[in-house]
Amino acid sequence: MSETYSERGKIMKTRNVIQTVLMPLFVLWLSFAATMNSAQANDYSNVKFIDMDGNESTLADYKGKWVIVNLWATWCPPCLVEIPDLIMFHEKHSKVDAIVLGVNYEDIEPEKVKTFAESQMINYPVVRFEGKADGRTTPFGPLKGLPTTYMVTPEGKVVAARTGLIDDKMLEEFIRNYNSIN
Repeated sequence: MSETYSERGKIMKTRNVIQTVLMPLFVLWLSFAATMNSAQANDYSNVKFIDMDGNESTLADYKGKWVIVNLWATWCPPCLVEIPDLIMFHEKHSKVDAIVLGVNYEDIEPEKVKTFAESQMINYPVVRFEGKADGRTTPFGPLKGLPTTYMVTPEGKVVAARTGLIDDKMLEEFIRNYNSIN
């Protein structure tokens, strides 16, 4: 009879570990990975960004830090809601371990985007992908909506994506959990 209680205790401990550690990690991963395309293994290091002044950079330029690639538009209400969290995240992490790239995904003059970004006090680089936004695709795969955020590891691998709102805590928790299992 004592073995039954012992076995039951082990089962309960295992269940507690799953509920308190693994389940939240799984749910968080699902919330980001739900929109990730099957081409995860592709090399995205040459994805080119152009800032509002015409300067070019590539994803490879940010190697060594997490890169949060956030696609947004000035007309997108959820995009505007998440800007303050992206500002906070960038402020806390840009000198240490991560950077936010705000990819404006609309066809308006760069000067208008620049003025808008200044009015929102955006402190992270605001860029566009090379070429014209078609409303359907990105260099990382199909676009399902805005905002969309891609998580790129310090090694340059796109490991997750999310269509919909993100916040500072989600980003930090994703990175912390990803680092703890890798």
